[in-house]
Amino acid sequence: MALETKVATTPPARTRSPWPQRLRQHLSRRWQLWVMLAPAIVATAVFAYAPMYGIQLAFREFDFEAGLTGGDWVGLKYFRQFFESPQFWQLMRNTVLISVTTLVVGFFAPIGLALLVNQVVGPRRKRFSQTATYLPHFISIVVIVGMLQVFLSPSTGLITRVMEWFGVSGINFLGDPKAFIPVYVISEVWQHCGWNSIIYLAALSNVDTQLYEAAKIDGASRFQIIRNVDLPSLVPTMVILFILTMGGVLNTGFEKIFLMQNTLNLPISEVISTYVYKIGIIGNQFSYSTAIGLFNTLINFAFLVGANQLAKRLANTSLW
Repeated sequence: MALETKVATTPPARTRSPWPQRLRQHLSRRWQLWVMLAPAIVATAVFAYAPMYGIQLAFREFDFEAGLTGGDWVGLKYFRQFFESPQFWQLMRNTVLISVTTLVVGFFAPIGLALLVNQVVGPRRKRFSQTATYLPHFISIVVIVGMLQVFLSPSTGLITRVMEWFGVSGINFLGDPKAFIPVYVISEVWQHCGWNSIIYLAALSNVDTQLYEAAKIDGASRFQIIRNVDLPSLVPTMVILFILTMGGVLNTGFEKIFLMQNTLNLPISEVISTYVYKIGIIGNQFSYSTAIGLFNTLINFAFLVGANQLAKRLANTSLW
């Protein structure tokens, strides 16, 4: 008998269509989503990426007649000028101190508030607690600073008078450099703590109710429920918000700090953002101020990337 051999044939490899064809197919299937996304893309391109064309001003000698691209190329001149200036270390110290203090206190305060509000019994009480805590977020910064000046006035301030009843007198909260950071951080947390806790309350609302019932059956106290059920469910949200916050670690609130500044607290209240405004807008040193602003942005970007990589390695959660 003749031996019959069968030759195994493999199907031909599927060739990928060229990318213009794949792009047309993708747009034809999902054009509605792209139409909805188009306004956001245009707004981001116009207001976020188009202004980056002016970054080159940090490397040029600005000339009013020549415009952004007509000045002489000076390289890293203004960066070296900032690093060698006597204000550099003072600005960095003040900016880092205020930013880190606000970051630490402002990061954990909404978590604690969300855990407390989540323990409130009754939907009406819970809604009232949420509304009362996030309403200060909608108060203007100018009004907040005005309230601080009224309450903390050395002569007629309500808080100052109350502290005098307890034997504490002679403190100028808005003029004492030692009191500036506590006043700024406490007022900042009071204004935004309730609003920032909303996302944590949303995460807590997705926790399976069977976990709470099982914990109660096992005899767990409220503190044990918070520690073993609520906090683990908040970890992914906490990590993502921490990464986003690290992206603006040196971006202190310019408006509030600038309004709270005076000649007495200036040694501690002068930060990078206020210094850039003064030398750039008031002093007309546009190239110098652009270089300082670009340096600040690069530091924030480095913190963002570092925090993302650290979170990916430790918590297996990241933005990319």
